[in-house]
Amino acid sequence: MNSIPALLQKMDSTINSGKYERITSVVVAQKGKVVFEKYYNGKDVNSKHNTRSATKTITGTLIGTLVDDGLLKSEKTNAINFFDKSTIGNYDPRKDSITIEDLLTMSSILECDDWNQFSRGNEERMYLIENWDKFYWDLPIKGFPNWVTKPNESKYGRSFSYCTSGVVVLGSIIDQVCNTSSTKYADNRLFSPLRIKDYKWQFTPTGMPMTGGGLEMRSRDLLKIVQLYLNQGKWEGKQILSKEWIAKSVSPKVTIDDTTEYGYLWWLQEFNQTKSYLMSGNGGNKVLACPDLGLAVVITTTNYNNRNAHSYTNEIMGTYIIPALKQAKK
Repeated sequence: MNSIPALLQKMDSTINSGKYERITSVVVAQKGKVVFEKYYNGKDVNSKHNTRSATKTITGTLIGTLVDDGLLKSEKTNAINFFDKSTIGNYDPRKDSITIEDLLTMSSILECDDWNQFSRGNEERMYLIENWDKFYWDLPIKGFPNWVTKPNESKYGRSFSYCTSGVVVLGSIIDQVCNTSSTKYADNRLFSPLRIKDYKWQFTPTGMPMTGGGLEMRSRDLLKIVQLYLNQGKWEGKQILSKEWIAKSVSPKVTIDDTTEYGYLWWLQEFNQTKSYLMSGNGGNKVLACPDLGLAVVITTTNYNNRNAHSYTNEIMGTYIIPALKQAKK
């Protein structure tokens, strides 16, 4: 353990130098014990951080608790069952086959791609209208020109396209089946058992919690979410989330590129030749686990829409945190 402070102190100095711009916190825990915790740029232990799309992974966790509770039969359930088909524009019977799993894996057949400014489903277009659920269901069926890999040509039989509105639809499903409001369900079923009390939802124009991004939480509480997964769903002796759901969630379901795969709203990547699963958000925000090292990490930033944002936090992970914990394990 003697080598950890030196390497992480070097990381601390580099962050303080401003190299990584607006980093706001770094919290590192190994085997459930915090080994490093620092706050930057005016933030402290009580600050809530808007980690943007890291929220999506929490939404996937709530789908898991619904399945565990028997309130939702399965993630294989057709998502359209929870919506009025008669109100859908561009209705196509193929939309009936879209499952909750398709939304969890960002691989539905609708033309929705936040990474393509020309996509009809780009989230910036969603924000201009009132009903974000309808925005998703009104989208046309996706086309696959010759230069785009088709699902049947892919390793897992799916084609990835990053789609925030699909995760908003998951939030509506949670709200409909949880027997209470989705915010109360999230608090009763996930946050309260983890002793998470200080958080703030964003809301859609129709008053639904924004399950696609923007949930504000303290770094220590974000750490609890990922530690729950490392603990195989247990917290303080109680099974909060089933091992089965965790196994499904963090196993690959779709390929993104040569170095990245995707589970149920979890990113699957390697840092310094070490496998991890992570929540990720605009600005380089990361909440991640490296199971082989028993490692849980939270890195928050406000480098929103900064082209270097994710490379900054990737470097923090690969250059400092992973080597430090690997040395500690020896």
